[in-house]
Amino acid sequence: MGEDQHPVRAGLEAELARGPMLLSGGFGTELLRRGVATPLPLWSTDALLRAPDVVREIHAEYVRAGAQIVTANTFRADRVTLARAGLADRTRELNKLALRLAREGVAQARPSGAVFVAGSVAPVADCYDPGSVPDDRTLVIEHGVRVGHLVSAGAPLALVETMNTIREARAALGACRAGNLPALVSFVCDGEGRLLSGEPIEDAARAIEELEPIAVLVNCCAPRDATLALERLRSATDLPVGVYANGRGGPDDAEGWRFRGGTSRRAYVREARRWLALGARLIGGCCGTDPRTIQALRKLLR
Repeated sequence: MGEDQHPVRAGLEAELARGPMLLSGGFGTELLRRGVATPLPLWSTDALLRAPDVVREIHAEYVRAGAQIVTANTFRADRVTLARAGLADRTRELNKLALRLAREGVAQARPSGAVFVAGSVAPVADCYDPGSVPDDRTLVIEHGVRVGHLVSAGAPLALVETMNTIREARAALGACRAGNLPALVSFVCDGEGRLLSGEPIEDAARAIEELEPIAVLVNCCAPRDATLALERLRSATDLPVGVYANGRGGPDDAEGWRFRGGTSRRAYVREARRWLALGARLIGGCCGTDPRTIQALRKLLR
């Protein structure tokens, strides 16, 4: 990208060139673990209204655990979701609050090195239902608005995450590029190395390369499913790759998550060794992981 390269992008790429980096862990599930309700459709966004101090502290604990990239609590702070809860007029306000709490959490933790704050960009509809993805025009409009709110809130970086179709990933990344917002992109996959839409992860990687994401990752699936997807992803792109998978528990229709089943911390770290062996440059945790998971991954990187 030459002399005009975005300074945050340049900084993050320089860090990735030095060695694997550590993402933060699950957020909505960590709220639940601490007794903060996450009622749907707002999920973790509800805590911005009811428990901002807890939001700030979770960010701080992830940084203390070793996270170098912290994801602000904007996963469901989009106008479509907020409209369903009668809060569409507060979209801009809540995005600004989420970014401020993330920055304050980082400052509170007093990290010794650089920590990047990313705004989360989630699917417009359901993360696990490719059939609910809107038409292309709606995707362009809603992700344009979504990214606009992040830029207005001062987000230096975007994490386009849990994408279950190629076309929505492209729409979200296109919005980031139009807004001059550097972005990482991550896909949710099945147990056979495909997006939930059935599209091969290799096709997804090739389809988004022209939009110049900093890295491409796999998230929000079982660790072993992520390993298979990473194996296929690594052969399809020269971009940095990574994984942040699910830990303890599984999805729940009422509160979004239940802490039954899933993957133990020890098993998670064991699988993370495989991710690093496969060339992952970014590792972290998604739903059901916590600061202790990130702390264990930090020891693994050391």
